Amino acid sequence: MNPQMAVHIIGESMMAAFWLAAPLLIVAFAVGIFINLIQIATSMQDTVFATVPRLAAFLFGFLLLMPWMLHRATSYAFAIFSDLARYAR
Repeated sequence: MNPQMAVHIIGESMMAAFWLAAPLLIVAFAVGIFINLIQIATSMQDTVFATVPRLAAFLFGFLLLMPWMLHRATSYAFAIFSDLARYAR
């Protein structure tokens, strides 16, 4: 394996991790901004009000996106394992 191939594999793994994490991070960020705006408007600084909706949205997003994430992860793993002989040279 030459250095260019190692850099390519690492780059692919980083992009796969990015695409798996990005949708959930976007959901958590959007709900966090919305909850913070509500807290600012109402001057309510309750930690339960801040935490529970974020966790619920994250769980809902995770359950909704799980089939897509599993498909993405398995296709990446299949691509890596199918080229394993080429990487071992």
